[in-house]
Amino acid sequence: MDRQFHLTINGKQVAGASSFDVVNPATGEAFAQCPKADEAMVDQAVAAAKAAFPAWAALPVEERAALVEKLADALHARIGEFASLLTSEQGKPLDQAQYEIMGSVFTLRAFAQMRIEPKTLRDEGGNKVIEHRTPLGVVAAITPWNFPVILVMNKLGPALVTGNTMVIKPAPTTPLTTCLFGELCAEILPAGVVNVICDQNDLGAKLTGHPDVAKVAFTGSTATGKKVMASAAEGVKRVTLELGGNDAAIVLDDVDPRKVAQKVYGGAMANAGQICVAIKRAYVPEAMYDEFCDELATLAKAAVVDDGSKQGTTIGPIQNKMQYDKVKALIEDAKTRGTVLAGGDAIDRPGYFIPPTIVRDLDDDAPLVREEQFGPVLPVLKYSDIDDVIARANDSDMGLGGTVWGKDLARATEVAMKIDTGTVWVNQYLAIDANIPFRGSKQSGLGGELGEAGLHEYTQPHIINAVALEDA
Repeated sequence: MDRQFHLTINGKQVAGASSFDVVNPATGEAFAQCPKADEAMVDQAVAAAKAAFPAWAALPVEERAALVEKLADALHARIGEFASLLTSEQGKPLDQAQYEIMGSVFTLRAFAQMRIEPKTLRDEGGNKVIEHRTPLGVVAAITPWNFPVILVMNKLGPALVTGNTMVIKPAPTTPLTTCLFGELCAEILPAGVVNVICDQNDLGAKLTGHPDVAKVAFTGSTATGKKVMASAAEGVKRVTLELGGNDAAIVLDDVDPRKVAQKVYGGAMANAGQICVAIKRAYVPEAMYDEFCDELATLAKAAVVDDGSKQGTTIGPIQNKMQYDKVKALIEDAKTRGTVLAGGDAIDRPGYFIPPTIVRDLDDDAPLVREEQFGPVLPVLKYSDIDDVIARANDSDMGLGGTVWGKDLARATEVAMKIDTGTVWVNQYLAIDANIPFRGSKQSGLGGELGEAGLHEYTQPHIINAVALEDA
């Protein structure tokens, strides 16, 4: 690719101190160069955000929201360019890339419409108590490689609308769409309001521990999230962590197994399974277990696994070699413990391709069941007692999402209420809405994103408790 990419610092497009390769996972070969920041550039970006903060925070919220709307318009106008670049660096099929960009536009527009009004907590007997919220300052946003565009917007939308400024650091394997978005920010926003730096996982601690950063918003693995939290602790920074998941699907005994298998398959294999809230393990009643597994295998064998830029591709590659090797190792282990019905071997071709893989007859202690695979592999487990399967689903350090499938909606909802995760969807999957809060429990996260709760994460609540001064 001949195109040049830049960092965004203080409203300017800046060359990196050096550069690094960005690999197309469909070929395993570098297709572009990304500028790499050094520690001095991190300091420059944070200083620019800090300097821009007072004026940005002082702007009326309607003016800030209007500029966020302009960002949405600019992103929408270049959807084809962003989607093509996203497929090249992330690997997902082009139609799914377009869907992510459109979702990003919607997210920005949704946050541009949100407001936090002062709340009167008491107004009686001459005593008036008001809660109002103010921005925090400089926000460091660190984003992952599975949805590198929309997961920026989940942070940028609420941060900017509430009056904060930002330094964004994308994942080093998918930095280019964020660099491209930085160009839009430099054109539309005041200098310093949004800055973009890129690294090779060597500047994270410098950014999260920076004394002038007020909040860290991180999406990624639980292991890295713990490091982010520890780094932020020195300055008692506000932290939002959206971490890993090992989401269970519980299928009830009143459904059509073949129809629900199609839905569970979709929830497990979208984006090649590289979604924090993808279905990671499915629990199916013993009476319909064989039929359910057979339908999953049929669907997996019919998938078109190829370069995401090719028309008709339904599943692209794993995004990077490290994750590719991890998924392969989990599959090899599962072969010794259960029965592989479809897939089971990496495709012998350039790139990081693993076909949809369905595994049955595993025990609950198998690594493929206990760990988050983050790839196109689904273990299917049987059950015969509903209370037992709820306990098995909850037996995890993670608690991000989950699904329950049943014709009797009241019964399915009752089961969902007993699942210990931040979100449980009933008879649907990945139903993420910018207007609905999203958060994890246990080791799947801290704080929340989206909805009014997402706005609150970027503000400091102030209580004003006033009474009249008598005999003044």
